[in-house]
Amino acid sequence: MDELAQLRRRITSSFKLCGFLIRSENSTFLAEQLLPFEAAEREKWMTVITENLQGQKLATPHVERESLEKAINELNRVGLDEGETVFAVIDAFTVPRYRYNTRIKKFERDTQPRRLLTQPRMKSDYLQQRYAMLLQKTLRHDLFAPAVIQDGVAAEAQTKKFKLQYAENLLATSNMKEAVVLGLLTQLKEGKFYVEDPTGCVQLDLSGARFHAGFFCEGCFVLAEGNYANGVLKVDGLGFPPAEPASSSRAFFGTGNSWGGESTKLLKYSPRLQELERTNTETTLVFLSDVRLDLPVVMDKLRQLFVGYDSCPPQAIVLMGPFTASTRNHHELRHHLDALGALAAGCEQLKKQTDLILVPSTEDPTAPNIFPRAPLPECLAAGLLKAWPRTQLATNPCRLQYCTQQIVVCRLDLMAKFCRNTLHFPADTSNIEQHFARTLVCQGHLVPIHPIAMPVHWDYDPALWLYPLPDLVVMGDSCQSFASTQHGCTVLNTGSFVKSKFAFKVYIPATRTIEDSEIPGDMETA
Repeated sequence: MDELAQLRRRITSSFKLCGFLIRSENSTFLAEQLLPFEAAEREKWMTVITENLQGQKLATPHVERESLEKAINELNRVGLDEGETVFAVIDAFTVPRYRYNTRIKKFERDTQPRRLLTQPRMKSDYLQQRYAMLLQKTLRHDLFAPAVIQDGVAAEAQTKKFKLQYAENLLATSNMKEAVVLGLLTQLKEGKFYVEDPTGCVQLDLSGARFHAGFFCEGCFVLAEGNYANGVLKVDGLGFPPAEPASSSRAFFGTGNSWGGESTKLLKYSPRLQELERTNTETTLVFLSDVRLDLPVVMDKLRQLFVGYDSCPPQAIVLMGPFTASTRNHHELRHHLDALGALAAGCEQLKKQTDLILVPSTEDPTAPNIFPRAPLPECLAAGLLKAWPRTQLATNPCRLQYCTQQIVVCRLDLMAKFCRNTLHFPADTSNIEQHFARTLVCQGHLVPIHPIAMPVHWDYDPALWLYPLPDLVVMGDSCQSFASTQHGCTVLNTGSFVKSKFAFKVYIPATRTIEDSEIPGDMETA
């Protein structure tokens, strides 16, 4: 106690020399933070803290606790530039929107204001922007790029090349062999499918079509190859636009932050964050889906989870809904969230070091069943926020940034929607997860299905883009869990926490590995 009092007096005198006044409760707070260090280290910390306070340009010489906390937080990020963060949760409604400029062949940021009830023209505009994104990467692919002459011989002499046609090119002729069209797969007439692009639409004959891997649903974009005659394209092969590695895609976005967050520049190539990511080998991210807080057995298992992680707190624990049965009174959710906060009682290290992230499902209150979905209202989570201050109420979907890694989290039973709406069910059902992952990766979108199956806010469709490809896509689908990596992007499904004997997934960013975990039934809580 004497050492604490001496340290308080040293802090007060040190602050006075720098022109600051500090109240006793604030000096006690700072002394408690510095007490674990040696005397020499304490002096260094006091020096850099006062320098940071001078840089904050305080309105008065009195130093408040908020200023001290800000200084300590910033100094804990020593070496990081302004805007660089080790971990951040990015709201879907703040994700920047980019448009492809065909003249300069680059993506440019669209700074026009966006709103939920937007203009009618956006109903077609968001699909046109998605088409433009897929078209530009398809044209760069080896199969469609112009042939390069080498030593007097065209490269297409070794590799067959395709010329991408537009709908208007086919409509302007009576027949064309080996035509390839990129467009939206749609059913304009009962039982008749079309491929549609901004120039028109062409009817498809799929009777002899060979379907490539993936789920072909209305509302997705396809490459249709076949022979065109008498106004109908007889399809020989139906596939997806080719996927593109993220490193290639980012070259067309410049240095701007296309991912979202506070930084003005993309943090993907930050050398300091790369070093932190490499050295923080113990950092983990925990993902659980279908966390029904109204079930006592689920609450018991969550208590075991919190107690178990208190000794080695992860960077974040992500809980995905539905948090209660959809038929229940919405205000009951408040009591369940309060109870969730009470579960962490005694887990002080966990509450100090771990972000608790809540991602609502489409069944949770109080937003409509439209993507992206707003977070849970703060009024319902007030008790939880008080008990666990690092709780974050996220949108569905949301984006995470850990050091240089980009992670998308989405709670949606998408596998069932794909299986229900696909034109052709994959024959190889043993590798169904490969078809699922390929659909997302090639489409560059989280919900490449008809708006009737999954409505989307037109102005905020870019929040659902998976282009450039992120490092990890975490789906909270209630089907069986799986993980599949394609083109450097890992698609992970957590499965249902309730239905899978309380299994969950742990992601280790340093090694980019996923661990299957489960809460045993005979574990006792403290």
